[in-house]
This record gives sequence, structure tokens and C-alpha cells, in this order.
Amino acid sequence: MAEEEFPNTTHSGFNVTLHTTLLVTTKLVLPTPAKPMLPVQTGEQAQQEEQSSGMTIFFSLLVLAICIILVHLLIRYKLHFLPESVAVVSLGILMGAVIKLIEFKKLANWKEEEMFRPNMFFLLLLPPIIFESGYSLHKGNFFQNIGSITLFAVFGTAISAFVVGGGIYFLGQADVISKLNMTDSFAFGSLISAVDPVATIAIFNALHVDPVLNMLVFGESILNDAVSIVLTNTAEGLTRKNMSDVSGWQTFLQALGYFLKMFFGSAALGTLTGLISALVLKHIDLRKTPSLEFGMMIIFAYLPYGLAEGISLSGIMAILFSGIVMSHYTHHNLSPVTQILMQQTLRTVAFLCETCVFAFLGLSIFSFPHKFEISFVIWCIVLVLFGRAVNIFPLSYLLNFFRDHKITPKMMFIMWFSGLRGAIPYALSLHLDLEPMEKRQLIGTTTIVIVLFTILLLGGSTMPLIRLMDIEDAKARRRNKKDVNLSKTEKMGNTVESEHLSELTEEEYEAHYIRRQDLKGFVWLDAKYLNPFFTRRLTQEDLHHGRIQMKTLTNKWYEEVRQGPSGSEDDEQELL
Repeated sequence: MAEEEFPNTTHSGFNVTLHTTLLVTTKLVLPTPAKPMLPVQTGEQAQQEEQSSGMTIFFSLLVLAICIILVHLLIRYKLHFLPESVAVVSLGILMGAVIKLIEFKKLANWKEEEMFRPNMFFLLLLPPIIFESGYSLHKGNFFQNIGSITLFAVFGTAISAFVVGGGIYFLGQADVISKLNMTDSFAFGSLISAVDPVATIAIFNALHVDPVLNMLVFGESILNDAVSIVLTNTAEGLTRKNMSDVSGWQTFLQALGYFLKMFFGSAALGTLTGLISALVLKHIDLRKTPSLEFGMMIIFAYLPYGLAEGISLSGIMAILFSGIVMSHYTHHNLSPVTQILMQQTLRTVAFLCETCVFAFLGLSIFSFPHKFEISFVIWCIVLVLFGRAVNIFPLSYLLNFFRDHKITPKMMFIMWFSGLRGAIPYALSLHLDLEPMEKRQLIGTTTIVIVLFTILLLGGSTMPLIRLMDIEDAKARRRNKKDVNLSKTEKMGNTVESEHLSELTEEEYEAHYIRRQDLKGFVWLDAKYLNPFFTRRLTQEDLHHGRIQMKTLTNKWYEEVRQGPSGSEDDEQELL
């Protein structure tokens, strides 16, 4: 009777209970939404994409081949006064003009192939350049001057970014130039503060300056690129967030926290990866199979970049510190064959990447849609030069209170004058997500003009400035019948750094480092504990095997040369 009186109530309660249970269960087991899959191109569309990519690869290789011939001609005819970067950029401008003429005559259309892709730059071209810079550092001078280098690279770059970004913002507010908001101004100030290490180190090598001072400039220029990229990413991160309800002080604290996380997190990741690679190659003996050993080094070289980018850190900062650590520890666990192979391969790949970047920088004058504003360009150049001066002169005077090697006013001026800009500011300007499109074109065009101004005008006039300000060294060079050489490729091709071929036994290492009384700070800690832990101390048998390996390769090459069609007794006597 009760069931007949309340049938609907019972079923209704059951339905409600079932609905609630299903709802809760669904909420509990509901998976997180998957990332949208990229569309897969098939059929005719995939074939067209493959043809386009093939033409892009062909065009890039063709440009590289022409640039290599140009660098060879510079070396052969001893045009050492002209930096290779200046020559390659000039060739790129000429090639861009020829391609534009061909397109105007409607003979061909290479507009897509000659466009510079920022993603290709950051994923393929920049990592080998940064890793090679860290790998080829003179570690002794670098670690002894790490405080001064960090001051120039971190605080100096931040000062330059704030000067340029703040100047652009306030000039825009005064209606002197086009208006940019605070975050966009700071992003532009950050990207334009990246100094080009390729041209800078060529100039200072030509000066024959003190090795410690050379390391200050070289170390600052390398770290400066990574810091500039992190600062630009910080500004971009603030742009993506809605900061309208946040005060200026809170914005500054958020930016500082983001920068510190990116800087120290990426540096720690790169350092950890380098130390792991040292332990792996110390305890897994691949010395008798150089191909496997070299393959493992290449994997560890690119590994920190991919990992850092995947967890939203700076891949460039990670790969820089990984290169420094791997060169300091991992490199000495390698066989002599792999040591030479690693050094020369990195130099070759870095040269190709640098050359490709500078050539496409010249091509960009004709391939990039421009918006030119003369007042904006002039004021930006003034702010860039002023920001570099505010960076170099006060910090140099401050460092002189704590340094034995003083930085003279003449050297300060040359350091300021040689603060050339390179491809990193240009790639960063294309990578910025600015709206509207006119603002992005204005930033891109201004960056190209500043880069070309510093490379062609300042870089081209640095050699006369050196001769004018360095009279005594110029007389010494004339007496020695030596010419000033700005060719980085020729210098690298003629040397194999002894630091990268050191193999010490336990007794030799102890005599060289442990018993020395002049080691202090990190250098003492490294020699006493870190180096013995992360590097292999070789036995006499290991050294003997390494020498036999090198001798076997040399004898094999010599036999092939002697048995070749051009081999003769006269050639053999010349080789001997």
C-alpha cells in the first residue's frame, strides 16, 4: 500500500541520487583537456609544404656557400682590416637588392625563402653560437673574474635596458616620438641592449689587450646576450598579463621575481646538466669508441636547451652555463680524438650559424615590411649610445677600486665604442608579439637600422680608432711586420687551444694545482674538490693508448696523402 501511494517519490529520489552520483563521479574522473593537436598536412598540401621547405633549405645553403667564398677571399687577399660580420652583412644587402630586382622583373619569386624566421633562429641557429662561446671560454680567467663579468653583464645590461626603455617611454609621453606603453618600451630597451660578441671579440683580439681585460669584455658580451633575452622575455610576460589593476611597485617586484627565476633557474639547470654529463663520461668509458663519445657530447650539448624551454625557463642561459661546465669538466674526460673533434665541430657549426644570421640580417632590408620614422630612429640611436656609456663608465670606475688590473679611460672609451649590436636584437624584435602590426613594424625597422648602424659604421670605423688611440702598439706591429687581423675564422683555423688538450695524471695534477699556494676562493675549491670528483685522472696506460690513437690516425692520413695522385718525394720532404 505504501509502495502504491509513493511510487513517484521513490523513483524521483532514486533518480536524484543517481544523477548526483554520476555528476560527482564525472567530476572526479573527468580528464584534463588535452592540448590541441596540430593539423596534419596530407596529400597535395603536404607536397607543397615539402617543396617550399626544400627551396628554403636550398636558398639558405646557397647563401652560406657564397658567404664562405667571401670569407675565403678576405683571408686569401689579407683584407684583415674588415671584420667578417661587416663583409657578410654587406653581401646580404647586395644579394637582397639583386633578389628584389629579379622579383621586380617577375623572373622569379623568392620572397618566402628569403624571409628570416625567428623560430628557426632561436631553435637552430642561436644555441650552437651560445654553446660554442661558453665552451671556448678561457675558464681560468673567467672564474677569477666572475664577479666583474657578472656586474657588467647583469647590472650593466639592466642599466642600459632601463635607460633606453625609460627614455623611449617618456619621449613618447612628450609626443616627441611614437608612443609606446611601459612594457613595450622596456622590451625594446632590453632587446637592443644585447651586444654582439662576434664583432666585439675580433676587435679586442686585434688590440692585443691584457688577457684579463679581454676576458672581462668577452665574458660580459656572452652573458649579456642571455641576460638581454631573459629581460625581453620578462617584459613579454608582463605584457601578456593584465596589469591594469597592479601598482608600479608590484609590477617591478613581479618583473624582478620573474627575472631571478629565469636567470638562476636556467643557470642552475645548465650547470646541473653539465655536471651530470661529466659524471656519465667519467664512469662510462667511451674513449675507445670516439663516435659514441662524440654522439654523447652532442646530445648533452643540446639537452639543456630543450629541457629549459619545455619548463618555461631560458634555454639560452641554460646552454651557456652547460657549455662552460662541460668545457671545464666533461671535456677532460674525453679521448684526444674527441677533444679535437668537439672543438673543431663546434667552431664550424657556430661559424655557419653566425654567417647565416648575418647574411639574412642584410637580406632583411628588402624582405621585411618596414615602417620608418626618422625621429624614432635618431632618438633610439642616441639612447642606445647613452645607455652603453652609463653602463660602461660608472661600473668601470667602481670596479677599479677592487681590481689590480685597472681599466684605463682609453679602454673604457673603446669598450663603449665597440658595443656593436648583432642578430639577437633583430631576432628578438621579430619575436615580439606586439599589436597593432604598425608598432611591430616600427620596432623591427628601428632595430635593423640600429644593428646596421653599429655594425657598418661603428664596426667599420673601429680599426681607424684603434690606430689613432693605440699609437705605440701600432708602431710595434709595424716593426714586427705584422698586420692587424680581424678575421676570427683564420685565427681559429690556425690554433688548437692547449687548454682543450690537457691530459694530466694523478701525480701531474697534484703538482700543478693541489700544492700551489696562490689559489684562492672558488679556484682553490675547484682544484681541491670539484675537479677531482668530476674529471678522470688518467693512468700512464690511458695516456699511452691516447698517443697511439692519435699516432695511428696521423699515420693513416699521411699514407693516404703519400699514395695519392699528387704525392711525390718532393711533397714528402716538404711535409717532413
